[in-house]
Amino acid sequence: MVSRGAAAALASFHSAWSIPDLVPASGPASTPAGPVGPVPRVPVRIRRRLPARQVLPTTPALFGWLGKRFAPGEATVWAGASSAIDRLLELLYAGSALAKGRISLLEGANRFNPYRIAEQGQALGLEPTPVLEGIHLARAFTAYQLVALVDGWSAEARRRRPTLLIGHELPALFDNPEELPPEEREPLLRHVSEQLAELVEGTGLPLLLTVSGGFAAFPGLAELGPRFSDLVRLIPRPAGVELGSAREGRRLLMVHRAPGQRGLEEFAPPDATQEVNPWAAPLPLTGRHSRNG
Repeated sequence: MVSRGAAAALASFHSAWSIPDLVPASGPASTPAGPVGPVPRVPVRIRRRLPARQVLPTTPALFGWLGKRFAPGEATVWAGASSAIDRLLELLYAGSALAKGRISLLEGANRFNPYRIAEQGQALGLEPTPVLEGIHLARAFTAYQLVALVDGWSAEARRRRPTLLIGHELPALFDNPEELPPEEREPLLRHVSEQLAELVEGTGLPLLLTVSGGFAAFPGLAELGPRFSDLVRLIPRPAGVELGSAREGRRLLMVHRAPGQRGLEEFAPPDATQEVNPWAAPLPLTGRHSRNG
């Protein structure tokens, strides 16, 4: 387990790129977006392209499935239950570190948790430092700050050369009428959508957008935003969380492991490299596989 002090120190590796009048990286958490409704019938542009440069390892199998959703110069959207999105995103951060990738993260909901991310890395046999150092984080606390960060994201990406761009719940900051006049919400989000399109087209990098409310919560994204590699919906089920790919029409069920339930990794040969990651189960203290006897 990473100590609170160690995680706090490691968090200092992440800082916002410069924008005018950016407040310090602290403040109240934003309210998550509302429940997901039906995907609107809008002209979403989904086009097949060559696979992106590897942003995730091929094993465990979950990483291989998620990695196929990304393509260079295109966006992938995760929509659905925000709690499931956040847990899966923490696992993706650790998977990126396992593949020696670098992430440029724009955080719109102030829910970046370095402790849980470090624990996910430890479950994969990684030390906390390389996991957290591989994430360059910029946080905004007003809609206007987020717009400024999006405007400067392309230059920042060219400077740091990440392997994956991530925008986490960007519309969340536009839903507070006390800070943003309602009439400005849609024009600003449409501007953000256009800037995201220029970002991926100009850098050729894959982009992950997590939008728990779906396209309905992000005006302009479907018609003005980047080309889409895939839309993945996360739906809570009694057995776990179901992931559905719009591009391929394929589904993946991430199941819970009951306390004390034995996993397939226990029966692997001593030199096996395959790993099984339980969903929503207590994380082991190290990345080593448990063995009987």
